[in-house]
Amino acid sequence: MQTRADRIEARLRAAFAPEILTISDDSARHAGHAGARPEGETHYRVLMVAGGFRGQSRVARSRAVHAALAAEFSNGLHALALTLRTPEEHADPG
Repeated sequence: MQTRADRIEARLRAAFAPEILTISDDSARHAGHAGARPEGETHYRVLMVAGGFRGQSRVARSRAVHAALAAEFSNGLHALALTLRTPEEHADPG
């Protein structure tokens, strides 16, 4: 059975073809907080580096990721901490 992290990864890879993608399940750190569920898989941290982010604002990038993961949000995903960069930004975060 696929975990939510597996599904998130598959959807983000399909939508953005990232050069770098790391996904961390932070649900345990949010136990007892709004949106947390005892079974977890509600809070995630994502680092994604993709050329497709060139020319997009931070807000546009975030909206695109949220749109790609809409099915997960409607099925219990509560929060994402996003770091979304172009390859150039990742090489020189300045």
